[in-house]
Amino acid sequence: MSDGMQDKVEGKLKETEGKLTDDTMREKQGEAQQKVGEAKDKARDAWEDVKDTVEDVGDDAEDRVDELDDTDDRVAERSATS
Repeated sequence: MSDGMQDKVEGKLKETEGKLTDDTMREKQGEAQQKVGEAKDKARDAWEDVKDTVEDVGDDAEDRVDELDDTDDRVAERSATS
């Protein structure tokens, strides 16, 4: 279970406990902990998006280098036959 999910579950339990015991402070603590869990999930998702983007950029750069190497090889072949 992710940290975010754990916080959301624990927060929901605290919120429910607060409602059942008429403890407003405990209820608010639970709501806050759920918000922390949501923030952690969003941060994790954003981090995954950044990692994917960096990987894509690296792949694109590698492809471009390969294309340039192929072009250099063709130019060298033409020069050798001329």
